[in-house]
Amino acid sequence: ITILKMLRRFISAAGRPLSQALPRRSLQIPSQVAGIGRLNHIAIAVPSLEQQIPLYRDVLGAKVSQPQDLPAHGVTVLFVELDNTKLEFLQPLGENSPIAGFLKKNAMGGMHHICLEVDDITKAVNSVREAGVRTLKDEPSNGAHEKPVMFLHPKDCGGVLVELEQV
Repeated sequence: ITILKMLRRFISAAGRPLSQALPRRSLQIPSQVAGIGRLNHIAIAVPSLEQQIPLYRDVLGAKVSQPQDLPAHGVTVLFVELDNTKLEFLQPLGENSPIAGFLKKNAMGGMHHICLEVDDITKAVNSVREAGVRTLKDEPSNGAHEKPVMFLHPKDCGGVLVELEQV
């Protein structure tokens, strides 16, 4: 499955055709699109990680990691391992955390982003940019797993913040 097909699915899921989802810009289909792998995780911003542990570990029986501070990203993360993917819970770490801003708009928390695996982050970033999809940074950076990641602009992805992670 190509990145463009996945983006089209997100946009279709939002109930809007691709042409309406990107009124100011249109996606240009590149000559070669880098493929994506599986869904790596769904990230959920929460005001408190500790409140999540009893439900996922004790009630649902999932494997839950210990919270881990990631000062470089301004978050504390907690992973819930599932058979087919992971849930990544994000709690703000410091006032300048990007998650703090999200929680100001969504006090209860909520889905922050999805993460899709790619074999080659450079090829994937070049493909999406060639297609007209904006990235949030100029260059990939290391994510929570110390692997190269790049975030795609939600306005170009049907309202979904998409993280690409090289595996």
